[in-house]
Amino acid sequence: MKKLLIISPYFPPVNAADIHRVRTSLPYFAEEGWEAELVTVDPTYADMGRDELLMDSIPKGMKIHKVKALSKTLTTKVGLGSIALRSMWYYRRYVDKLLARQHFDLIYFSTTQFPVLVLGAHWKKKFGMPYVIDMQDPWHSDYYRDKPKAQQPPKYWFSYRLNKYLEPIALKRASGLISVSQDYINDLNARYPVIQNIPAATITFGMFAPDMDIATAHKSEFAQILSPGYTNIVYIGRGGNDMHAAIAPVFQALKAMPNHDAINKKQLKLYFIGTSYAPTGQGKNSIMPLAEHYGVADLVTEITDRISYYHTLATLLQADALFIPGSDDAKYTASKIYPYLLTGKPLLGIFNPQSSAIEIIKEFGINTVYGYDTVNADDIHRFIGSVIDKTSVTPALPPHAMAKHSAQTKTALQCSVFNQAIRYEQS
Repeated sequence: MKKLLIISPYFPPVNAADIHRVRTSLPYFAEEGWEAELVTVDPTYADMGRDELLMDSIPKGMKIHKVKALSKTLTTKVGLGSIALRSMWYYRRYVDKLLARQHFDLIYFSTTQFPVLVLGAHWKKKFGMPYVIDMQDPWHSDYYRDKPKAQQPPKYWFSYRLNKYLEPIALKRASGLISVSQDYINDLNARYPVIQNIPAATITFGMFAPDMDIATAHKSEFAQILSPGYTNIVYIGRGGNDMHAAIAPVFQALKAMPNHDAINKKQLKLYFIGTSYAPTGQGKNSIMPLAEHYGVADLVTEITDRISYYHTLATLLQADALFIPGSDDAKYTASKIYPYLLTGKPLLGIFNPQSSAIEIIKEFGINTVYGYDTVNADDIHRFIGSVIDKTSVTPALPPHAMAKHSAQTKTALQCSVFNQAIRYEQS
């Protein structure tokens, strides 16, 4: 059995989007010949919400190492709130000691807390440890450079320059690369020709059916968000101006929908929940201004505060239908599509026409998924009308698609990259 050391600053019970690759892979690593241990930041130092139920999905006996981090109260005074920067020194010291006394075959970075990835180059130099990087999102990117300051992430000036400096340190020494998008891999190969021959694979997140069982078992514990007596169409996930191109066609169609005032106000509500990463109560609406622009704010509810992972799943299961808007960035892949599919609810998806999400959703027999350049008002009217009339039919999920996109299959693909990375370093 080969030994895998996973680096993931956020991990359950912390409720962060980048924990799910590792979390849903852990039950299957041993089947592929890998015994995994994980190093994370003690959740008392984390700046994200918690969902204690996430621990129910972690295999019993899993060895989890915890490191400290600088207090965010202290570091924010100098503008450094990132958990990656706050924990880096502690990570280096702890893992140095761990690697000195214990054998591992590979280090696996699976996180969007990117600065910790530079430690891979350090551990490779000091211990000869090969390492694989999982690029769940772009690290250094020019996407926001030409955007108005109001649309740029907080502290963009600093983070852009830091990312530009740190990314090559981590990437040029990597032994393998995994990404949710082939475009991310192509960009990195073009930027760093030295990695063009390392093992690389595009592997999306996987479907993890046990999550639905956990959500269902605990549904009575969650606060009710949706309005009873209405037809509730729900999206739960981040907002932002980059999603306006996918959301605008829906708002336009709602405004033009027959009997808008007489019927829809009484029957229909669209929810956008958890749209901001800001602390509770401090988020700014990014969807409501668009709804107001199109004159449909009466049909739309935006809740910027994030809710826990299993509260999210329970709410999706309570909805009458689901909506997934994608980013206008063609490279963006919506990892949330798999939990949405597992609900069995009617689903409307609108994405950049180049997004891989369109073809993935169609593999499951769902034809109400469109590019935002081709979707029209009639498409949206038919979908909403069938949901209101309760005539929509969602096909059973095809077994071949379920198997292809399961977390178990995705874990096997990850392990294939691990094995190739080791052979690459030995060649």
